[in-house]
Amino acid sequence: MEGKNQSVVSEFVFLGLTNSWHIQLFLFVFSSMFYVASMTGNSLIVFTVAFDPHLHSPMYFLLANLSFIDLGVSSVVSPKMIYDLLRKHKVITFRGCVTQIFFIHFIVGVETVLLIAMAFDRYVAICKPLHYLTIMSPKMCILFPVASWVIGFMHSLIQLAFVVNLPFCGPNVLDSFYCDFPGFIKLACVDTHKLEFMVTANSGFISVGSFIILIISYIAIIIIVQKHSSSASSKALSTLSAHISVVILFFGPLIFFYTWPSPSIHLDKFLAIFEAVVTPFLNPVIYTFRNQEMKVSMKESMQTAI
Repeated sequence: MEGKNQSVVSEFVFLGLTNSWHIQLFLFVFSSMFYVASMTGNSLIVFTVAFDPHLHSPMYFLLANLSFIDLGVSSVVSPKMIYDLLRKHKVITFRGCVTQIFFIHFIVGVETVLLIAMAFDRYVAICKPLHYLTIMSPKMCILFPVASWVIGFMHSLIQLAFVVNLPFCGPNVLDSFYCDFPGFIKLACVDTHKLEFMVTANSGFISVGSFIILIISYIAIIIIVQKHSSSASSKALSTLSAHISVVILFFGPLIFFYTWPSPSIHLDKFLAIFEAVVTPFLNPVIYTFRNQEMKVSMKESMQTAI
């Protein structure tokens, strides 16, 4: 209770992306277009997989779950950022800041587990094709999303539990356009060096560890694929290249945020925009352009909707 009584900060002020009105206007148009496109693309994938019987397979089920989570990735930071680009005074309430931090890490945790599940699905499909439907049973397909939501929730909740009761008595300025643990913790009125290290090391370890596991697994799959027939190898490599592209796009900025010793503020903001606005748009583009079956189904879904 003593810590709570010292917390007099009721809101945080964002310095935003830039002080130039012209650049802010450009970023407003750029971000709005990508936000609408990512929401449309990911919604279309979820809709297509749900209503097309030809896509009722484990691979597409996991892809639909990833697209659903990408809707959350787009919506946690982007709407507030786009709105603030037209405002001179950019603020967020203390509760809103904590809520944003919780959902950022919750969604990152969910997507990390889903990407690992998709790598496992491709491994079984390519390396154990005769046992694919047995291993990737409906029960297993449900288990992966449930596990991802539980792990994401626990990861975010545990980290937030260490910082939510920190005393904040000023200053309240964040040199960013969204709330996250590193900047949030630094504004506390107590020595937080150990806490900063713990939170950063936790997120950094999870990001780097998951990335290494995924890359190693895909390299192993590629080596096995090359031993198969050329036609099967070409199709599998096309699918795997899409998965690897998404993994790099997702984990690249995360690893930079939590492992780079002296991050550049401008580069940090650029990567944050990329992660929040561009990556959720690129994911459906990468998966649909690399998958003929998905492209055909999406065209039919759009024609049906029209």
